[in-house]
Amino acid sequence: MIYTITLNPALDRTLWINEIKEDVSNRIIREESYAGGKGIDVSKVLTALGVSNRALGFIAGFAGRQLEAQLIRDGTQCDFIPVSGETRINVIIHEMSTGKQIILNSSGPEVKPFELIEITDIVKGLEEPEFISIGGSLPPGAHPEIYRKIIETAKLRGAKVVLDVDREALKIGIQGKPDIIKPNIHELSHLVGRKLEKRDEILEAARELNRRGVGIVLVSMGPRGILLVSDGKVYQAVPPKVEVVNTIGAGDSSVAGFIYGMASGKDLKESLIYATASGTATTLRRGTALAQKEDVDRIAPQVELETISEE
Repeated sequence: MIYTITLNPALDRTLWINEIKEDVSNRIIREESYAGGKGIDVSKVLTALGVSNRALGFIAGFAGRQLEAQLIRDGTQCDFIPVSGETRINVIIHEMSTGKQIILNSSGPEVKPFELIEITDIVKGLEEPEFISIGGSLPPGAHPEIYRKIIETAKLRGAKVVLDVDREALKIGIQGKPDIIKPNIHELSHLVGRKLEKRDEILEAARELNRRGVGIVLVSMGPRGILLVSDGKVYQAVPPKVEVVNTIGAGDSSVAGFIYGMASGKDLKESLIYATASGTATTLRRGTALAQKEDVDRIAPQVELETISEE
């Protein structure tokens, strides 16, 4: 079974406005709400790809119930821990006249220490966990150490652990030696403490993380695609050129595509292709809608794969 963990999920309220003007009423042309958060996004794309999975994490209040209901409606199994307060609501505004996007992220409810420990207890009791994908921001007051704890607990259960967080959470989380991480170039630069631009610089930084116990490093490089570095194997997958209408959730979709490949018995190259195709498919969807299987299947054959090393 594949599980995702999102400690601070959100309802993403997406608004389309023709033009944002100051000091006047701005008419909303269209609005949608989507269940969001990195782990939630992974679950949604896995479900779209036909992969059974279960979403774990915390929800609170009416917004939390709405988030859970949306996931269940679309076919994702859930096992959330209810907490007090209200699940955060993020606001994404699309200015249609310019194509600009304004993102307003709220902080979310505070999760008590005993509730954080409860998530590790749930991980201890998971039924045959094959992959556990952990991602997203922390609830207010929570320390990144919880990520290391969850990773170590998951690995004791024999699960392959994917970690997709940034900054201090990533720095502490990799101490638990996750099997897979997916930083972008900026996150990787922050982690190793130096600016990375050229591919060789990015490659060496990823190899440093391999030596620190991270099995597979997937570096998201925007239009340059994704670089995979693992135990002497280095591949780069470059997506076809498409008309990008949205980038929110593209990285999370890549994680889902990679898990989909690995869980389906595909090798690293094929899994990387599906990671790249899934991320690209999400950029075709407006708002915070995510990749759909028909788009992933259409894009995958167009992904260019380069073998850099196979030591």
